[in-house]
Amino acid sequence: MIDKEWARLFAVDWIDSWNSHNILRILEHYSDDFEMSSPLIIERLGLTEGKLKGKVAVRDYWLPSLSIQPPLRFELIDVLVGVSEVTIYYSNVGRRIVAETLFIDAAGKATHGFSQWSVS
Repeated sequence: MIDKEWARLFAVDWIDSWNSHNILRILEHYSDDFEMSSPLIIERLGLTEGKLKGKVAVRDYWLPSLSIQPPLRFELIDVLVGVSEVTIYYSNVGRRIVAETLFIDAAGKATHGFSQWSVS
């Protein structure tokens, strides 16, 4: 099981990296073969399966979000921990509430991620 304090520190650093808008810092949290699923992949890219695989594909998908105005800003609400996963529950300030579930490998990197967005 993932240590609760490690999960909290990971989530705080994850939020801080996104708020820095530094793509290299953000990508440090992920394995090279990271795979993600998000409703925004369907909305923004038109990929009906809503999935991307690999840091390059994910980086190219995330880069435009880092330059939007007003700037992207996350606020941590809570951290949930599982056997091999961490869920970061946060607000995307001015936009939505999000739950990001990340499956963590032995090196402390996310290998898979699933985003769930509030419906309101």
